[in-house]
Amino acid sequence: LPAQSTHADALTASNQATTRPITTGTSVLGIKYRDGVMLAADTLCSYGSLAKYKNARRLLGVNSNTLIGASGEYSDLQSISDLLKANALEDRCTADSLYDEDNNEECAGEVWSYLRAVMYQRRSKMNPLWNDVVVAGFRQETDGRTSDSPFLGVVDKIGTAYEDDVLATGFGGYIALPLMREKFRPDMEEGEARALLEDCLRILFYRDCRALNRVQIAKVTKEGGVLVSDPYELDTYWDFKGFVLNKGELGTDGGW
Repeated sequence: LPAQSTHADALTASNQATTRPITTGTSVLGIKYRDGVMLAADTLCSYGSLAKYKNARRLLGVNSNTLIGASGEYSDLQSISDLLKANALEDRCTADSLYDEDNNEECAGEVWSYLRAVMYQRRSKMNPLWNDVVVAGFRQETDGRTSDSPFLGVVDKIGTAYEDDVLATGFGGYIALPLMREKFRPDMEEGEARALLEDCLRILFYRDCRALNRVQIAKVTKEGGVLVSDPYELDTYWDFKGFVLNKGELGTDGGW
């Protein structure tokens, strides 16, 4: 009997590990601008090569000054969201004051460091969370005040973490990131940052088979906190010469 129960427990445990991502989201883009940080992502979740869920929101507010966005396995993102919300609830329940203005929430830097430890621990147990997570917000000063400098960092599924002024996960790391680096300025206005992210998402829609033109934009500012937009559709243009010409008309055999 003990041997049988041990074998059954082992089978149960093996079924709880995600061996490969199944329902996945693609790129998340992040950029710092003069007043804060902005993230962008589309709302498509693909089931393999099938564009299955077209309203999967991958930009989430953790607390009043921290925002995350993730590419990869959507169920693992839901698990990360539940974990961070449980931590935020615990912080509120164990705070010295019941007033919102006195609560000492985790800042973006602390959330990023925590996720780095979680991701590394999970991959060390051979049961990783199959996500690349972008964390945006503001750090805290030693006296508890919110810092003036925005924070933008990323953690991947094996616990590798770094910060930068512009970030992109998934296919966006190959296509969107060079464009963002070229156009980035530390003193960008909010409208400029949004226009740049929308242009990058539009290009990803043209070039990434797992992308969609239905997108979300989210921002974190020191005064306004976290704001996540409702999904909306980007205008697209398909009359580029390279799009409409038959490849066989370009003096080739029709291939790339």
